[in-house]
Amino acid sequence: MDRTKPPDVIGQFLRFGVVGVIGFVVDAGTLAVLLNLGLGLYSGRLVSFLLALTVTWALNRRFTFRDKSPERARQWGRFAVVATLGGAINYGVYAWMVSHLASVAAWPTIGVAAGSLASYLFNFSASRVFVFRCPDGK
Repeated sequence: MDRTKPPDVIGQFLRFGVVGVIGFVVDAGTLAVLLNLGLGLYSGRLVSFLLALTVTWALNRRFTFRDKSPERARQWGRFAVVATLGGAINYGVYAWMVSHLASVAAWPTIGVAAGSLASYLFNFSASRVFVFRCPDGK
């Protein structure tokens, strides 16, 4: 990241979303291929998740945050932790909403959307601050 110019937070936010969509396609596509090759639902999902995690880390490193730090392995590990916490937030928001709001229990897609939004905001912020260590932390 060029430290002489102010960060392009809005651009990063939008690129992070595009990378997330690519990650979803990689995850779902890989799972479909692995299931057709005979891998099970859980082992296939583990492989597809790890591939999607690696692809999204690499794309976010290169295009979203334009990071050039040499600490790739530790950075990938931090990204994995952030993604796992984001997943827990996503599920937690969904679970709370469907168990406490009758309208969301009737339309659980609302809970999925709310959980996705909450985890997206968390993942973006945590990736900026803890994974790719943008200097302003915003």
